[in-house]
Amino acid sequence: MSTVEARAPLVYLIAGEASGDVLGAGLMRSLKRMTGGQVRFAGVGGDLMRQEGLESLFPVSEMAVMGVFEILPHAPKLLRRIRQTVADIREKQPDVLVTVDSKAFSLRVHKRLHKLRVKGGAIGFPLLHMVAPTVWAWRPGRAKTISRFLDRLLVLFPFEPPYFEEHGLRTSFVGHPASTQPPGDGARLRARAQIPPRAPVLGVLPGSRPGEVRRLMPALADSVRRLVARYPDLRVLVPTVSGVADLVKDAVTDWPGNPVVLEGEADKYDAFDAMNVALAASGTVTLELALAGVPTVVAYKVSPLSAPIGRRLVNLDAVVLANRILGRVVQPFFLQENCTPQALTVAAARMFDDTRARADCAAAARDLRAALGTGEISPSDTAALIVAEAAGISPVPT
Repeated sequence: MSTVEARAPLVYLIAGEASGDVLGAGLMRSLKRMTGGQVRFAGVGGDLMRQEGLESLFPVSEMAVMGVFEILPHAPKLLRRIRQTVADIREKQPDVLVTVDSKAFSLRVHKRLHKLRVKGGAIGFPLLHMVAPTVWAWRPGRAKTISRFLDRLLVLFPFEPPYFEEHGLRTSFVGHPASTQPPGDGARLRARAQIPPRAPVLGVLPGSRPGEVRRLMPALADSVRRLVARYPDLRVLVPTVSGVADLVKDAVTDWPGNPVVLEGEADKYDAFDAMNVALAASGTVTLELALAGVPTVVAYKVSPLSAPIGRRLVNLDAVVLANRILGRVVQPFFLQENCTPQALTVAAARMFDDTRARADCAAAARDLRAALGTGEISPSDTAALIVAEAAGISPVPT
């Protein structure tokens, strides 16, 4: 390492899920651009962040768990990785720590570092988190809790800051990266996948975590069979991410509809443009589908043990992001025992048969882009400016 590189500010990043990896990679690109490349990175991240120069401390797949009873079997390893990460942060003494989503892991790291700071430990660098806990959907008390051990919060939705500012946490709306997602080329993908131009296309997006994929796949598989029986020319596209790609490929081998499994951002957007209707696991991808104007049915299942707790704590009207942001049902949502093949099939068929569905979704996409954007500055640049300020980094004039 050269002397100049050694003096370059160090940004420690933690992102443990596919959506967080996208955000982390965008933040890294923006920081490199605004510093003329004079910035270093360390931490935990996925494939996209590695492409931007991050050497991950350990595989992010170990962090892809959620739900009370889903986390419990992984708790020993999770706690071991938290201790390892805290030790690495203390050793490296970065100019700023930025965690991105992965709250079960990230916020525990912050809490430990804050305790060390209170005890006089060498934790003089700012503690930032990006992607707020969904306190507007469940467990609102978390807003007060995390406000005690974070220095700043970067949020993706314009309605979120008041939930945390009420408790004294400096909170900034940076915009959602999906608001600037590129248009896809559906015709290109249809040609490559040998899908006839007029054949109806169903997108199936079963999630980014192994547990949710396994729980949803039986209902999705049965729905696909029912829909192919109803629409014999139906073709199936299955965009996925690297962490579950092998699992997904194995699951769709006996599906009708000549399923094509796709990986990568470019293929995902081309697939969106080729789809007539989508069946998708609840998560960030449902917002991306809404922004692409794809009529979408949202499905989700948690473990039977987690479900009773979730029902008491979750505001189901706020779970689907497009519905929450626009204040109307853009994407119907089927959870747990309501997430049946029959229900999913009926909802998807209604979207295939309703000629107004795509027009309604196109209007919703325009409204969402207006709500989630921050003007001429991209969300990743907005976030990078805040991170640079916290780290004491002066952007290079352009």
